[in-house]
Amino acid sequence: MSNRLADELSPYLLQHAENPVDWYPWSDDAFGRARAEEKPIFLSVGYSTCHWCHVMEVESFENSEVAAVLNENFVSIKVDREERPDVDRVYMAFVQATTGSGGWPMSVWLTPDLKPFFGGTYFPPNSRWGRPGFTEILREISKMWADNPHKLRESGDSLLKRLREPQHSGVDVKDGPDRVMSGPEILVQGVNHFAQTFDATHGGFGSAPKFPRPSELLFLLREHVRAGDKRPRDMVIATLRAMADSGMRDHVGGGFHRYSVDAAWRIPHFEKMLYDQSQLILAFLEAGQLTGDERFLDVAEDTLAYVLGELTGSEGGFFSAEDADSFDPGGGEEATGVKMEGAFYLWTSDEIDALLGADAALVRQRYGVKVGGNAPQDPSGEFSGKNQLFLAQTVEELSVQLGCSPWGIERSLVQARQVLRDARSRRPRPSLDDKVLAAWNGLMIAALARASFVFDGSSRANQALEAAQRAARFIRARLWDKERLILYRRYREGQRSIEGYAEDYACLAWGLLELFQADGDVGWLQWAQTLQSRQDELFWDNEYGGWFSTTGLDSSVLLRLKDDYDGAEPSAGSISVGNLQTLFHLTAAFDVRDRLERALNRFNSQLGQAVRVAPLMASGLSQYHAGTSQLVIVGEVKGSDTLALKHRVAAHFLPFTVRVYTEPGPQQDALSRVMPFVGKMTMLDGKATAYLCTDFSCRAPVNDPDELESQLVALKQDLLS
Repeated sequence: MSNRLADELSPYLLQHAENPVDWYPWSDDAFGRARAEEKPIFLSVGYSTCHWCHVMEVESFENSEVAAVLNENFVSIKVDREERPDVDRVYMAFVQATTGSGGWPMSVWLTPDLKPFFGGTYFPPNSRWGRPGFTEILREISKMWADNPHKLRESGDSLLKRLREPQHSGVDVKDGPDRVMSGPEILVQGVNHFAQTFDATHGGFGSAPKFPRPSELLFLLREHVRAGDKRPRDMVIATLRAMADSGMRDHVGGGFHRYSVDAAWRIPHFEKMLYDQSQLILAFLEAGQLTGDERFLDVAEDTLAYVLGELTGSEGGFFSAEDADSFDPGGGEEATGVKMEGAFYLWTSDEIDALLGADAALVRQRYGVKVGGNAPQDPSGEFSGKNQLFLAQTVEELSVQLGCSPWGIERSLVQARQVLRDARSRRPRPSLDDKVLAAWNGLMIAALARASFVFDGSSRANQALEAAQRAARFIRARLWDKERLILYRRYREGQRSIEGYAEDYACLAWGLLELFQADGDVGWLQWAQTLQSRQDELFWDNEYGGWFSTTGLDSSVLLRLKDDYDGAEPSAGSISVGNLQTLFHLTAAFDVRDRLERALNRFNSQLGQAVRVAPLMASGLSQYHAGTSQLVIVGEVKGSDTLALKHRVAAHFLPFTVRVYTEPGPQQDALSRVMPFVGKMTMLDGKATAYLCTDFSCRAPVNDPDELESQLVALKQDLLS
């Protein structure tokens, strides 16, 4: 028997459609029943690729006895936090405020009018590991509600009142008219905070568990360029190298897993999220540009190939994630319907031997494979006999040990990787969350567009650009209502749903601005301007500045929050600050600059202390103080002279420069209507010509690549003077 979730499109809700729990989606029907029957609400929030969400489903929500307690005493609601981040944020703020931590699955008990009075994350079915049992909690709350519902209602009122007080996800921001812009010394303070928590042994910041937060790395790279401080550069390089070598990276199929359970990045939590891939691609691209180290670009390309191969739909949109869990390929478990975390990715030493023959010893040494396994099976730390691949030895080390040429070893490893990939393709694959989210697609479009620029005219650059353009056209056709100027958040199985949040507008605008800088199509710039205008109309706080996450029109969402936390996903406010800077330096629209400054002013001096909470916002402040330059290249799109100038630009890491490529004729005429200063720029002596400007004041135009090189070097030196 299916429950009400069978009518939903969310892959996460559909996973629970055959539970014996009488689930509702977040809906007026659920709220109305709770009020009519005077029952508390049990709210469960998660996402389809969440390992512990699966665990709690198997242990509790598939258990008929637990379901009977829920069905008798509560109205039970399931929410996909990826589709409804507005609901998730409200109750995650409550759980974090009352327990000191958060995560998914999130379990919250509400009054019939949606006010929270008790909550937590994962609960085992019975008390263990120092956690109270889910069944015991259900019975206790049911008894408390029966005995004294007024007390729980009062608790909900009181807790909601506390949540309505100014709070901004860990950033101590107090909205008010006396806010002023933070100075560059705040940025130095922020770098010092990172230096204090940097793990010099393993890379990254802090101890286990370690999460990839590329927004931290983007901030540090910008501070290196702005201030000339080598410390942030070195921290980024060490972290990215460690992640590239680690078990966090899928060395067989490409892409990165969600996070590492240990400090050495060795054993991951195995789900793969689109938003991680896109941001890590950006970080590796920027590190490759800065250092000239091709290996960083290779990792970016490998990650991009994973997304294009496994997370891309037939129409060009990008899917959300792959699961952490899958059926064990060894047999037995699939018949009983039991899944294991990481089963798709782990290898026994015997499997390596059987598949690779003479190359098995090389692969075991390269990837740290042990006969007894290197992957912990459970919290006790016992080894399962299976191995998670990581780069245990370099090619150079193997060359010395084995007496083989590095080239020969590389060739053998490439062949071995293909054998392992083919073998793995025959295993039961983790489930795919195939919903398309506007925000996450915007991040991926940004990464692809940047890759097309950095890869500079190669076949991989063309592939990246075509994928970015195709995805943008897909979003425009499927999620953008051009009549109402409304962006929808989710598309799946031919249906769009859920009007977008601030993050959807901000992320897509970012992607379009990167795409405009990659291919020069003014249509992308105009759409980004429209998205920014609509975002401002729907979400901007006219009184204090900054953007609310929601419109405030949905009465079931009790709090209208400003999310300032740059976590696994960067906040809409931080992305928007970057978008506004790009838009201003493309269009010279002073109302854009005013809004940008008001958004930055909210943080005052607090940003230096909270840079680990809002690193992408700190990146925006770094750009503001560095100043932004414009680089315009006028020339035939495919002309060899144009390509020669673009090649010189691609070799430089220029985080504070916006790029414009245009061809004389209709393209330049159309662009000049949006960017008037471009209209008078011409090709000198019939050759592609570059104009390098700062605050719209331009240096002498040049059409010789060496002269452009000199100007770019001087531009970077000017930052440090």
